[in-house]
Amino acid sequence: MKRFITKKRILNIVSIFILLAIWKILAVYFHSDFIIPHPEDTFLTAIRLLTDKDFLIVAGSTVLRGVIGFVVSFFLGLGTGILAGISPGFNAFITPLLVTVRSVPVISLILLALIWFDPGTVPVFIALLTMFPFICTNVSDGIRSVDPGLVEMAVFYKVNKRRIITGVYLPAIVPFIISGASSAMGIGWRAIIIGEVLSQPVYGIGTRMQVAQTFLNVDAVIAWTLIAILISFVFEKMIRWGERKIEKWRVGT
Repeated sequence: MKRFITKKRILNIVSIFILLAIWKILAVYFHSDFIIPHPEDTFLTAIRLLTDKDFLIVAGSTVLRGVIGFVVSFFLGLGTGILAGISPGFNAFITPLLVTVRSVPVISLILLALIWFDPGTVPVFIALLTMFPFICTNVSDGIRSVDPGLVEMAVFYKVNKRRIITGVYLPAIVPFIISGASSAMGIGWRAIIIGEVLSQPVYGIGTRMQVAQTFLNVDAVIAWTLIAILISFVFEKMIRWGERKIEKWRVGT
């Protein structure tokens, strides 16, 4: 296992270095900061942005919108997904809505949200509509994956409901919940940034990216992109950490 993990990390590092090398080659080839800036210049710009006095407010505003959108989507998707998994009728009712929301282009949702809401609310609304279908569908699939025979046997032997939930349903839906949350978070962050770019709230990573693009500060656009990727990576790790904690809890129940 240790050998596998070490090898995996080495391959990750090699992949990153290859990407940086390609970036550097392209920067040298085009020889223009208005097209592709050099990696070292971009990283210096990123450090400058990280040390800026407004950075915490800017990044914090984006993170707050993402967290609000994710939390609302998670609980709404969890409840709706459970109902859809248990009730075939409700599942038939909710499926067209989920398919429609997933199929509508994000830009269409943003343009409508710009009419309906204030700039700061637009990214949250977009995050909600983007994340909710993933979580709801995954939870519903998890509920339906439970073997009905196990539930019937538990009821026959008069196992209490708490034990049925923790011993039958929870082990089945936890992987689906984690998968849905991870996918929703990845898609949601991109939707939030797009929403901020177009809605232009006072503070937000997307707003700063749009300002940088207006003044042709390509290095700043890429630097903010790298910061957004880092934030998404941190939240992805948090989800995986929560998954491990849940797995330990399941083993202990």
